[in-house]
Amino acid sequence: MDDTALLEALRGRVSGEVRAAEPLAPHTTLRVGGPAAAFAVAEQVTDLVAVAATCAALGREWLILGRGSNLLVADEGWSGVVVVLGRGFRGVTVEGTDVVAGAAEPMPVLATAVARAGLGGLAFGVAIPGSLGGAVRMNAGAMGGAMSDVLEWAEAVRLAEAGRVQRFPAADLALSYRQSALPADAVVVRARLRLARMAADELAEQMAAFKRWRRDHQPVNEPSCGSVFRNPDGDSAGRLIDAAGMKGHRAGLAHVSERHANFITVEPGATATDVASVLRDVREAVARHTGITLEPEVVLAGFPPLPPPTLADGRTG
Repeated sequence: MDDTALLEALRGRVSGEVRAAEPLAPHTTLRVGGPAAAFAVAEQVTDLVAVAATCAALGREWLILGRGSNLLVADEGWSGVVVVLGRGFRGVTVEGTDVVAGAAEPMPVLATAVARAGLGGLAFGVAIPGSLGGAVRMNAGAMGGAMSDVLEWAEAVRLAEAGRVQRFPAADLALSYRQSALPADAVVVRARLRLARMAADELAEQMAAFKRWRRDHQPVNEPSCGSVFRNPDGDSAGRLIDAAGMKGHRAGLAHVSERHANFITVEPGATATDVASVLRDVREAVARHTGITLEPEVVLAGFPPLPPPTLADGRTG
């Protein structure tokens, strides 16, 4: 596919940097995968609108990339436009016990910043490797906390509506486990969080405990994409994977973590194909063992849709 027209159009309309055939592996926490046809840095709302208009005109897909913690890109790459929110979408403002922050703020950085301001309620953010925008869209959570506990509103650019900025009160977002009612064309650009005063020593102890728990229970020193599958209602994906005998299961240089079964980690030289093979094997094994079809939490870019797994009785589910 000739990307010349795509790149020329983006470079003529986007104020931030536009790169061709950008390798995506360095932009993801898994450190595997091929290039995007185009990679654009959006520094302002008009950049987002320009990307959406260009993609619509040329029949290309676009994808907003945060910290790359829930993304697996095929080794062959992806034919769309990857957009990263630049420094124009960062910043943290403390207003009493409320905080307004840009969508590009990394969650651990944001959690640390509000803790320094003496505000509690966001300490769980130190265990979320993504950015604020992605955390809002997914209602990300950890350590018993979630964005739904603290979100007051989110502002998003509506790319299907000529870049209209719309404010979504949290009550209108139907926030539930790892999902929200944000429209597909809505790109979160900032959010307001309602927090509470907390004693400095309590905050420090809580943050340290959360970091320690993550270090003790998750493979933080190995490349991974975080939790691979969503927890099914009333159960844990990690428990189901372990019960199906898949902890440690390997394909190539990727394997199910021995520390936490809902993580896939990779060794140097691993490929996205290795990771996808482990993901499919785990999904099949859990379906055969329990009859439950695990749904990926990780976004698969450049891969065909996952086929339904085969259940123990031979049916597909």
